[in-house]
Amino acid sequence: MENDTFVGDILILEGLNVTSQSFIPTFIFLLLIYIFILVSNIGLVVLIFRSKSLQQPMYLLVCNMSINDVFGATIVIPHVLRDLLFSDSERYIHYIDCAFQAFCVHLHMGASHTVLMIMAFDRYMAICNPLRYAAVMTNRMVVSLSVAAWGTAFVLVAILVGLSIRLSRCRSVILNPFCDNPSLFKLSCESILINNIYGIGYTVVLLGSSLCSVTLTYLRIAMVCLSSKNKALNSKALQTCTTHLVVYVILVLTVFLIVILHRFPLLADLRKAASVVGHVVLPALNAVIYGLQNKEVRQRIKTLFNPLCGRVLREVEDNPNPNVFQ
Repeated sequence: MENDTFVGDILILEGLNVTSQSFIPTFIFLLLIYIFILVSNIGLVVLIFRSKSLQQPMYLLVCNMSINDVFGATIVIPHVLRDLLFSDSERYIHYIDCAFQAFCVHLHMGASHTVLMIMAFDRYMAICNPLRYAAVMTNRMVVSLSVAAWGTAFVLVAILVGLSIRLSRCRSVILNPFCDNPSLFKLSCESILINNIYGIGYTVVLLGSSLCSVTLTYLRIAMVCLSSKNKALNSKALQTCTTHLVVYVILVLTVFLIVILHRFPLLADLRKAASVVGHVVLPALNAVIYGLQNKEVRQRIKTLFNPLCGRVLREVEDNPNPNVFQ
């Protein structure tokens, strides 16, 4: 596709390299994953806000993660699904929409790291300083930390994308299934030295602080658990921290992979797949790891579904007609 096919504010998107044989399975897989992300995460948020017993700092932070996952998936997956249905000549997007999507994509990834840092601190206080937990992790503190997490990510990403928007454009092809910051500044023929410097600084600050804080926090938790005599409680804490770390490692590896692959144009298809996976697999995993795995959440779900199951069974007993639900 030539760069001068569209001019002005119309950009062309390079979609996923999907063959005609794998088009339908890919579309169905992405659609089902997106539905699962919406149902599981929104359901988890509604459940937490409707249950007073779950309105605790840990679960309010889980709400942050769930809202962020729905936000990130909605920014990317519907757009990719739409483009799967269209031919190459119809995969276009306005520049303003592209810049907004790039901002939202990086805001989602940035908030994922900052919120995980707060969640790690919450687990540290709960396990290593249980006597001070209630005094420190109040609902007001959780709100303040949440605002700080989202606010920090917002400012950092606004500068990141703003530096790319200021550049003039000499190309009109986005080398990605969706818009992100590297795709934006690659549209320009000007010097992107400032973009690269800030981009590297942004990545080092965000990933570095996230990686160091989460690693040190969970190492401290592991040391406390291993030195404690309460084996049952320690085993549960270590299991929870281990699953959280697995999700975090996947997040970090995905980000590193995308950043590195942007420097290798010959591996564009692998980069596209990694970009989509980062906005598909992680939101689905987070709903399971941070929500459905939790004992209190599972109990609330059982409490909600048991009356429904009982009502259905009573209706079947009262009306044995096999066509009653048809």
